[in-house]
Amino acid sequence: MKTLLILYLCAYAARGDDLEYDDYEDTKSSTRKNTTATVDARGHRPLQRGREPYSPTRYAPPTVTSGNRYGGRPGTARVTQGQVQEKQEQPEAGGCTHASEELGVLCPNGCELKTALLKQERTVRTSLGELKPQVDELMRSSNQIYNYVSSVSVSLRERQRVIDANNAVVSVYTENVEEQHAYIKETVDTIFPSNIRILQGVLDRVRQKIQKLEKAIQAQREDCKEPCKTKCPIPVVSGKECEDIFRRGGRDSQMYMVQPDSSVHPYRVFCDQTTQKGGWLLIQNRLDGSVDFGRRWDDYRRGFGNIAFDAGKGHCETPGEYWLGNDRISQLTKMGPTEVLIEMQDWTGAKVHAQYRQFTVQSDTSNYVLSVDGYSGNAGNSFMEGALELFGVNRTMTIHNAMRFSTYDRDNDNWSPGDPSKQCSREDGGGWWYNRCHSSNPNGRYYMGGAYTRYMAKHGTDDGVVWMNWKGSWYSLKTISMKIRPFFASK
Repeated sequence: MKTLLILYLCAYAARGDDLEYDDYEDTKSSTRKNTTATVDARGHRPLQRGREPYSPTRYAPPTVTSGNRYGGRPGTARVTQGQVQEKQEQPEAGGCTHASEELGVLCPNGCELKTALLKQERTVRTSLGELKPQVDELMRSSNQIYNYVSSVSVSLRERQRVIDANNAVVSVYTENVEEQHAYIKETVDTIFPSNIRILQGVLDRVRQKIQKLEKAIQAQREDCKEPCKTKCPIPVVSGKECEDIFRRGGRDSQMYMVQPDSSVHPYRVFCDQTTQKGGWLLIQNRLDGSVDFGRRWDDYRRGFGNIAFDAGKGHCETPGEYWLGNDRISQLTKMGPTEVLIEMQDWTGAKVHAQYRQFTVQSDTSNYVLSVDGYSGNAGNSFMEGALELFGVNRTMTIHNAMRFSTYDRDNDNWSPGDPSKQCSREDGGGWWYNRCHSSNPNGRYYMGGAYTRYMAKHGTDDGVVWMNWKGSWYSLKTISMKIRPFFASK
């Protein structure tokens, strides 16, 4: 009964928890230990030297106890045979008295004793003959009484055993009753009022949610009074990717439908058909901070954000903020040789780019490993060379090439793997191919105005939209985009 009552109360208390997920929190930051040396926060996590070697503690086995708990047993006492007193032979008296005075006087010899004994024997035999039946009867009566007494003793012992067992059962039940009484009293006096308050709070929150839903439903009803109109009509032309669409006649930069393979459903993308003769498929875009990129692994796998929106021309010619999705990016890059173009702009309007002739993202089974080669551009080769302002191993650990994709709920970086308190994606604001940690962070937190400080950052690290080889760690770019298209040796 107690267990069922506790489970019932726990179930209602658990339903009362507010499970809405708005933003993740770094639950480990409050328990993180401070290092002895202060390190300037930047796009990497410097190696800490002078660590103590691992020396497991070894313990000597306990001493085995010896000796005996008891002394030796006492020996059996020898039985000493006493001297047997020899019967003292009485010499022949030869007089008128016998050796025993009770036998009377024997004068001049003991011949008359025999006659007296024989007479007494006859008398004794007669008395014994009379006593024998009485003795036999007494023996029979004694046996019956003994058997009766024995049966009564057995019955008494059995009754005593039953009484003792009953007393034990009564004692156990008494203790259980007292324990249940104490528990019920505590439950009624303490637990019930507390849980009633909890359930009351749950009820209040449910009412608030119901009110919000009612307002949302009412707003939807108001919006749906008029027939819905398509704000972003999909062009008729489509293809495997944007290069195929370009060759089929889709020369305007806008949103299209693509289907790289017959095994997947068509999906929407934004095609840039003007930059470098077109054919670019936009896989990532940041321009105003309207979309949160601090997302889970599944969000980055499926894709999220707004593909495009209408700026007043009747079609969706302006790209929105979005991530196409790692599954789709992987499929597109593995269809054949692929190049990537990364364009960025600061808050003064200056623009630079980084381009790689080879760009491949592996599948989910390898955690979307990144492979790039053939750099050109004026933004700095962050993917392959790391941050140029660093040197030695500290630069090496900012290279993104050959890294696995990481999100705050799936740690695949090279900064203390398995340690949740040392996780690049959680500290730097988004999903990316982090090393230890980055020289570029296109999916980081969006800061208006460009320059920001560690005091503005959530974890004191350079978590902005960063490209270190152009603007350093503490400048968050205004726009950045990643576009891919099939690579051809001659164009």
